[in-house]
Amino acid sequence: MSPARPSFANWPCSVARTVDIIGDAWTSLILREAFYGSRRFDEFQQQLGIARNTLTDRLRRLVDEGLMEKWLYESEPPRHEYHLTEKGHDFFPVLAAITRWGDRWLAGEEGAPVTLHHDVCDHDAHAEVVCSACGEQMRSADTSIRLGPGYPERLKARPDIQRRFAGS
Repeated sequence: MSPARPSFANWPCSVARTVDIIGDAWTSLILREAFYGSRRFDEFQQQLGIARNTLTDRLRRLVDEGLMEKWLYESEPPRHEYHLTEKGHDFFPVLAAITRWGDRWLAGEEGAPVTLHHDVCDHDAHAEVVCSACGEQMRSADTSIRLGPGYPERLKARPDIQRRFAGS
């Protein structure tokens, strides 16, 4: 038996809190399939080859976390569709960024297995992380991390936190 997965839900870090929800491979792949148009349990299962109990668990978690809604489409027996909510649709840039990274570092010589097509301008495209203030591309070398307004006051006084976020 494997040890219980730790919870990051209360960490003062948006990455940790997000990983707490989508930190296993199946959850991100279910969201990918939802963006591809899958809605029904059997569609998700067929596309992913995922065990029914695992799919049930992940869909329940996505509904509980507000990324998907469950809509009844047949009453006898009860059958549901799963639709992305606004919160779920807002996850698209994350998947697009993962796709970009995977295309660069993991695609073979034959190229990307799937491309993103921007229907507005009718061009194939890839994700870019840009600054919301100036529009320039954000790179790790050009970006520093500062404490935000939601960082817990009780942790700000710790010496390790003060060193880590010096100048914030």
